[in-house]
Amino acid sequence: MLYKPSICTVSLGRSSAGHSLEHKLDMARKYGFQAVELFFEDLLDLAKSMPGADLMNNQLAAAAMIRQLCDDRKLSILCLQPFMHYEGLVDRELHQKRLEEAKFWVRLAHVLETDLILLPSSFLSPSEVSPSMDVIVQDMVEIAEVGLGASPVIRFAYEALCWGTRVDTWERSWEIVQRVDRPNFGLCLDTFNIAGRIYADPSISSGRTEDCDEATQASLRGMAASIDPGKLFLVQMADAEKLAQPLDSNHPFYHSDQPARMSWSRNARLFYGESHHGGYLPIKRIMEVIVRDIGYQGWLSFEVFNRVLLERDERIPEMMARRAAQSWELMERDLALEHSSVRYKAQALL
Repeated sequence: MLYKPSICTVSLGRSSAGHSLEHKLDMARKYGFQAVELFFEDLLDLAKSMPGADLMNNQLAAAAMIRQLCDDRKLSILCLQPFMHYEGLVDRELHQKRLEEAKFWVRLAHVLETDLILLPSSFLSPSEVSPSMDVIVQDMVEIAEVGLGASPVIRFAYEALCWGTRVDTWERSWEIVQRVDRPNFGLCLDTFNIAGRIYADPSISSGRTEDCDEATQASLRGMAASIDPGKLFLVQMADAEKLAQPLDSNHPFYHSDQPARMSWSRNARLFYGESHHGGYLPIKRIMEVIVRDIGYQGWLSFEVFNRVLLERDERIPEMMARRAAQSWELMERDLALEHSSVRYKAQALL
């Protein structure tokens, strides 16, 4: 088996806080990562800094620059993400607009020399997203066909966000992948979003759903029995903090326009095994199923959002890369992973 470490660029610092992509890539390489998931805001931030008013051309130029930056550091680009709020749009004119934007993302992916685009489930209001699975499946067929018509072919990984409007469990996303039935349309499993829906509830004091352990075990048995590893295109890892108080209108993370799980995700994700930071989700159990029972091999990528990433402290990218490196080494031991020849060189946190 071969497992290779990746990290999302957003997990090393936000561009809005002044954390440059170049510095984040430097830290990814320094701490042993072999690939990055390119978060679109990093590409857009670079494009907006370029002269000229043609944003699309600037984005293509930014993609070429990012490809070179990664080449210089011997980093692969695992995927471009996230292509948001696509499926099931009630406004069909907007659907056509998003489909055209998907075609442009395919062009960006080609310049970046990645073959994968991540599609998270939509979390627009229920009035904006059709409840019909038939509509959602057909929309996904359309975008898959866009990727199939490209040369080289572009794949799409569909991820159920735990606060998604119509799709909020891995079971529902897997059902859609099966119904789309295209070779370039597969699944993204994210440990945070799996556990964040069935095990955790940040809006209540316990932080856990009723019968959380039994429900999680039943879900994982279903996962082990049903998912085809050939259709598992992306695996993302993250834990999250057990909050000291329920995430309600009195909580500092509360946002009136966001579901509690979304606000929790944006502020309190952690790397694997960070119980010392309050991590409490059953991430090890989920990863055991993915690696041992499903038999997934390949890239394992950290995708962590956290309030610290918005701090204007130039030490943040290195701190997060170091934490991720320590997390990877712990996960290697816990799961007895066989790894590629390049290992992390984690250092103790100062």
